[in-house]
Amino acid sequence: MADAPLIGVLALQGGFQAHERMLRGLGADVREVRTPADLDGIDGLVIPGGESTTMTLGIAREGLREPLREMVTGGVPVLGSCAGLIMLDRAHLALMDIRAERNAFGRQLKSFEADIELRGLAGGPLRAVFIRAPWIAEHGPGVEILAQVDGHPVAARQGNMLAVAFHTELGEDDRVHRMFLSSVAQMV
Repeated sequence: MADAPLIGVLALQGGFQAHERMLRGLGADVREVRTPADLDGIDGLVIPGGESTTMTLGIAREGLREPLREMVTGGVPVLGSCAGLIMLDRAHLALMDIRAERNAFGRQLKSFEADIELRGLAGGPLRAVFIRAPWIAEHGPGVEILAQVDGHPVAARQGNMLAVAFHTELGEDDRVHRMFLSSVAQMV
């Protein structure tokens, strides 16, 4: 497809392949991002779930921190899912004005699914999968909270960045990826 957006998926660690499948299913071209050169020409970026400490080490090892920051501050849309939300926060890539609380709902045994209302997402509640999920413990005034679970923010938008505490790539519901691709289409 000639007009398909090219979406980069950070592929250092975590659930990047499930994001790739979902994006391809929606008609996007996908490139795995492991080095700064992999960022060239992409129209959007997904930072998947996984382990944020391991991702941080991989980003440092590959020299990706500043290229990622420049790309996102330059306006390229980004979707951060679970650990991707953590990576966008003040303490990691310092792109979103949020502070994430890691494993906020508990360890692996406390993983759960919930139906959530995500502001801006048509079609009723979204079934969200939370696995060792973070929540947004603090956020600045420029951050729009899109969803909460038990009073804790679990989805937010700031400019070209969309961050969710759950795994958007698991299950059949592709509406969060559609929302992300819609923001990419507006930028291209």
